[in-house]
Amino acid sequence: MLIAAQTPSRLRLISLLLAGVFAGASLAGMTGSAWALSELQQLPGQAPQQSQTAPPAVKDDSKTTPGLPLPDPLVGKSTSTPPASAADGPPPEIFHDISKAPEPVRKMRQMIVEAAASGDIERLRSLLGTGASQTQITGGEGEDPITTLKGFSGDGDGLEVLAILLDILSTGYAKVDAGTPDEAYVWPYFANKSLATLTPPDKVELLRIVTAGDLADMQEYGNYSFFRVGITPDGKWKFFSGGD
Repeated sequence: MLIAAQTPSRLRLISLLLAGVFAGASLAGMTGSAWALSELQQLPGQAPQQSQTAPPAVKDDSKTTPGLPLPDPLVGKSTSTPPASAADGPPPEIFHDISKAPEPVRKMRQMIVEAAASGDIERLRSLLGTGASQTQITGGEGEDPITTLKGFSGDGDGLEVLAILLDILSTGYAKVDAGTPDEAYVWPYFANKSLATLTPPDKVELLRIVTAGDLADMQEYGNYSFFRVGITPDGKWKFFSGGD
Protein backbone atom coordinates (compact mmCIF):
# COMPACT_ATOMS: atom_id res chain seq x y z
CA MET A 1 0.00 0.00 0.00
CA LEU A 2 2.79 2.41 0.84
CA ILE A 3 4.48 1.68 -2.43
CA ALA A 4 1.29 2.08 -4.35
CA ALA A 5 0.56 5.35 -2.58
CA GLN A 6 3.97 6.74 -3.44
CA THR A 7 3.87 5.84 -7.16
CA PRO A 8 1.78 8.81 -8.43
CA SER A 9 4.01 11.26 -6.58
CA ARG A 10 7.17 9.77 -8.06
CA LEU A 11 5.68 9.76 -11.51
CA ARG A 12 4.74 13.41 -11.17
CA LEU A 13 8.27 14.25 -9.95
CA ILE A 14 9.85 12.36 -12.82
CA SER A 15 7.59 14.17 -15.25
CA LEU A 16 8.64 17.51 -13.81
CA LEU A 17 12.29 16.56 -13.96
CA LEU A 18 11.98 15.40 -17.56
CA ALA A 19 10.17 18.60 -18.47
CA GLY A 20 13.00 20.58 -16.93
CA VAL A 21 15.57 18.59 -18.85
CA PHE A 22 13.72 19.09 -22.15
CA ALA A 23 13.30 22.78 -21.43
CA GLY A 24 17.02 23.15 -20.68
CA ALA A 25 17.93 21.30 -23.84
CA SER A 26 15.61 23.48 -25.85
CA LEU A 27 17.11 26.63 -24.31
CA ALA A 28 20.61 25.37 -24.94
CA GLY A 29 19.72 24.66 -28.54
CA MET A 30 18.38 28.15 -29.03
CA THR A 31 21.44 29.70 -27.42
CA GLY A 32 23.73 27.61 -29.56
CA SER A 33 21.86 28.68 -32.66
CA ALA A 34 22.23 32.33 -31.67
CA TRP A 35 25.98 31.96 -31.25
CA ALA A 36 26.22 30.14 -34.57
CA LEU A 37 24.35 32.93 -36.38
CA SER A 38 26.54 35.58 -34.77
CA GLU A 39 29.65 33.82 -36.05
CA LEU A 40 28.31 33.17 -39.56
CA GLN A 41 30.46 35.05 -42.08
CA GLN A 42 28.05 34.87 -44.99
CA LEU A 43 24.86 33.16 -46.01
CA PRO A 44 24.61 30.90 -49.03
CA GLY A 45 24.10 32.96 -52.21
CA GLN A 46 25.02 36.24 -50.48
CA ALA A 47 27.91 38.41 -51.77
CA PRO A 48 30.94 38.65 -49.48
CA GLN A 49 30.54 41.37 -46.88
CA GLN A 50 32.90 44.35 -46.99
CA SER A 51 35.00 45.12 -43.98
CA GLN A 52 33.37 47.60 -41.67
CA THR A 53 36.73 49.41 -41.20
CA ALA A 54 37.51 51.80 -44.08
CA PRO A 55 41.13 51.72 -45.38
CA PRO A 56 43.26 54.78 -44.60
CA ALA A 57 43.06 57.52 -47.20
CA VAL A 58 46.02 57.68 -49.57
CA LYS A 59 47.40 61.13 -50.31
CA ASP A 60 47.30 61.99 -53.98
CA ASP A 61 50.63 63.70 -54.69
CA SER A 62 49.56 64.46 -58.24
CA LYS A 63 47.40 67.29 -56.99
CA THR A 64 48.88 70.50 -55.64
CA THR A 65 47.36 73.38 -53.81
CA PRO A 66 45.85 75.82 -56.33
CA GLY A 67 47.98 78.91 -56.82
CA LEU A 68 51.30 77.35 -55.77
CA PRO A 69 53.72 76.85 -58.69
CA LEU A 70 55.63 73.62 -59.06
CA PRO A 71 59.37 73.83 -58.31
CA ASP A 72 61.71 74.18 -61.26
CA PRO A 73 63.46 70.96 -62.31
CA LEU A 74 67.04 70.61 -61.16
CA VAL A 75 68.18 68.75 -64.25
CA GLY A 76 68.83 70.96 -67.22
CA LYS A 77 68.56 74.21 -65.27
CA SER A 78 71.07 76.70 -66.62
CA THR A 79 73.56 78.19 -64.19
CA SER A 80 75.56 80.14 -66.73
CA THR A 81 75.84 83.90 -66.64
CA PRO A 82 73.54 85.55 -69.18
CA PRO A 83 75.40 87.08 -72.11
CA ALA A 84 76.14 90.77 -72.07
CA SER A 85 73.71 92.95 -73.92
CA ALA A 86 74.66 94.77 -77.06
CA ALA A 87 74.67 98.00 -75.08
CA ASP A 88 77.69 96.74 -73.11
CA GLY A 89 79.76 96.71 -76.29
CA PRO A 90 82.23 94.06 -77.41
CA PRO A 91 84.71 92.75 -74.83
CA PRO A 92 88.23 94.20 -74.99
CA GLU A 93 90.83 92.36 -77.05
CA ILE A 94 93.54 90.71 -74.96
CA PHE A 95 97.08 90.06 -76.24
CA HIS A 96 100.28 88.49 -74.92
CA ASP A 97 102.37 89.24 -77.99
CA ILE A 98 103.73 92.80 -77.86
CA SER A 99 104.34 92.72 -81.60
CA LYS A 100 100.57 92.95 -82.06
CA ALA A 101 100.56 96.48 -80.63
CA PRO A 102 101.20 99.56 -82.80
CA GLU A 103 104.82 100.63 -83.09
CA PRO A 104 104.36 103.88 -81.04
CA VAL A 105 102.83 101.80 -78.22
CA ARG A 106 105.71 99.32 -78.28
CA LYS A 107 108.23 102.15 -78.20
CA MET A 108 106.69 103.91 -75.18
CA ARG A 109 106.40 100.63 -73.30
CA GLN A 110 110.07 99.87 -73.93
CA MET A 111 111.16 103.31 -72.70
CA ILE A 112 109.17 102.90 -69.47
CA VAL A 113 110.73 99.46 -68.93
CA GLU A 114 114.24 100.78 -69.43
CA ALA A 115 113.68 103.76 -67.10
CA ALA A 116 112.21 101.52 -64.39
CA ALA A 117 115.02 98.97 -64.67
CA SER A 118 117.60 101.75 -64.17
CA GLY A 119 116.50 102.32 -60.57
CA ASP A 120 116.35 106.09 -61.18
CA ILE A 121 112.77 107.31 -60.98
CA GLU A 122 113.75 110.68 -62.46
CA ARG A 123 114.16 108.95 -65.80
CA LEU A 124 110.38 108.68 -65.93
CA ARG A 125 109.90 112.47 -65.90
CA SER A 126 110.34 113.01 -69.63
CA LEU A 127 107.94 110.15 -70.37
CA LEU A 128 105.18 111.54 -68.16
CA GLY A 129 104.66 114.63 -70.34
CA THR A 130 103.55 118.08 -69.26
CA GLY A 131 100.49 120.30 -69.37
CA ALA A 132 97.32 118.90 -70.98
CA SER A 133 99.18 115.83 -72.24
CA GLN A 134 100.66 114.94 -68.84
CA THR A 135 100.12 111.38 -67.67
CA GLN A 136 97.11 111.04 -65.37
CA ILE A 137 98.31 109.77 -62.00
CA THR A 138 95.88 108.81 -59.25
CA GLY A 139 95.91 111.40 -56.48
CA GLY A 140 98.53 113.53 -58.23
CA GLU A 141 96.39 116.42 -59.46
CA GLY A 142 98.41 119.65 -59.31
CA GLU A 143 101.42 117.90 -57.78
CA ASP A 144 104.80 117.11 -59.27
CA PRO A 145 104.30 113.63 -60.83
CA ILE A 146 107.60 112.23 -59.56
CA THR A 147 106.76 113.37 -56.03
CA THR A 148 103.39 111.60 -56.35
CA LEU A 149 105.05 108.38 -57.53
CA LYS A 150 107.49 108.43 -54.65
CA GLY A 151 104.53 108.81 -52.32
CA PHE A 152 103.12 105.54 -53.66
CA SER A 153 106.32 103.71 -52.86
CA GLY A 154 107.14 102.02 -49.59
CA ASP A 155 110.67 103.44 -49.75
CA GLY A 156 111.67 107.07 -50.08
CA ASP A 157 113.20 106.79 -53.57
CA GLY A 158 110.30 105.28 -55.49
CA LEU A 159 112.07 101.98 -56.11
CA GLU A 160 108.97 99.97 -55.25
CA VAL A 161 106.96 101.85 -57.88
CA LEU A 162 109.64 101.09 -60.49
CA ALA A 163 109.43 97.39 -59.60
CA ILE A 164 105.63 97.51 -59.92
CA LEU A 165 105.94 99.08 -63.38
CA LEU A 166 108.27 96.30 -64.51
CA ASP A 167 105.93 93.61 -63.19
CA ILE A 168 102.85 95.15 -64.80
CA LEU A 169 104.46 95.70 -68.20
CA SER A 170 105.66 92.07 -68.27
CA THR A 171 102.07 90.76 -68.45
CA GLY A 172 99.59 90.60 -71.30
CA TYR A 173 97.66 93.73 -72.27
CA ALA A 174 94.15 94.67 -73.42
CA LYS A 175 92.98 96.97 -76.19
CA VAL A 176 90.06 98.98 -74.80
CA ASP A 177 87.54 101.46 -76.24
CA ALA A 178 88.62 100.61 -79.78
CA GLY A 179 87.62 103.17 -82.40
CA THR A 180 86.88 105.90 -79.84
CA PRO A 181 88.91 108.89 -78.58
CA ASP A 182 89.55 106.89 -75.39
CA GLU A 183 91.19 103.96 -77.19
CA ALA A 184 94.17 102.68 -75.23
CA TYR A 185 96.42 99.70 -74.60
CA VAL A 186 96.21 98.75 -70.92
CA TRP A 187 98.55 96.68 -68.73
CA PRO A 188 97.85 94.33 -67.08
CA TYR A 189 94.92 92.84 -68.99
CA PHE A 190 93.37 91.78 -65.66
CA ALA A 191 92.09 95.35 -65.35
CA ASN A 192 89.64 94.59 -68.17
CA LYS A 193 88.84 90.94 -67.46
CA SER A 194 86.38 89.38 -65.03
CA LEU A 195 88.36 87.71 -62.26
CA ALA A 196 85.73 84.95 -62.20
CA THR A 197 86.98 83.80 -65.62
CA LEU A 198 90.68 83.59 -64.75
CA THR A 199 92.40 80.33 -65.67
CA PRO A 200 95.15 78.83 -63.48
CA PRO A 201 97.86 80.33 -65.79
CA ASP A 202 96.09 83.71 -65.52
CA LYS A 203 96.19 83.48 -61.73
CA VAL A 204 99.89 82.61 -61.77
CA GLU A 205 100.56 85.69 -63.89
CA LEU A 206 98.46 87.86 -61.61
CA LEU A 207 100.24 86.52 -58.52
CA ARG A 208 103.48 87.89 -59.96
CA ILE A 209 101.97 91.33 -59.30
CA VAL A 210 99.89 90.91 -56.13
CA THR A 211 99.87 88.60 -53.11
CA ALA A 212 97.45 85.71 -52.62
CA GLY A 213 95.66 87.78 -49.97
CA ASP A 214 95.26 90.66 -52.43
CA LEU A 215 93.89 88.25 -55.04
CA ALA A 216 91.33 86.86 -52.56
CA ASP A 217 90.13 90.39 -51.78
CA MET A 218 89.89 91.23 -55.47
CA GLN A 219 87.90 88.07 -56.21
CA GLU A 220 85.49 88.95 -53.41
CA TYR A 221 84.71 92.25 -55.13
CA GLY A 222 85.12 90.85 -58.64
CA ASN A 223 87.55 93.46 -59.94
CA TYR A 224 91.28 93.96 -60.32
CA SER A 225 92.15 96.88 -58.06
CA PHE A 226 95.92 97.32 -58.29
CA PHE A 227 98.03 99.60 -60.50
CA ARG A 228 97.61 99.76 -64.27
CA VAL A 229 99.31 101.54 -67.17
CA GLY A 230 97.57 102.94 -70.25
CA ILE A 231 99.26 104.00 -73.51
CA THR A 232 97.41 105.64 -76.41
CA PRO A 233 97.72 104.29 -80.00
CA ASP A 234 100.00 107.22 -80.89
CA GLY A 235 102.43 106.35 -78.08
CA LYS A 236 101.51 108.74 -75.24
CA TRP A 237 101.59 107.48 -71.65
CA LYS A 238 97.94 108.14 -70.87
CA PHE A 239 97.63 107.09 -67.23
CA PHE A 240 99.20 105.29 -64.28
CA SER A 241 96.53 104.59 -61.74
CA GLY A 242 95.29 102.19 -59.11
CA GLY A 243 91.91 101.11 -57.75
CA ASP A 244 88.86 100.09 -59.74
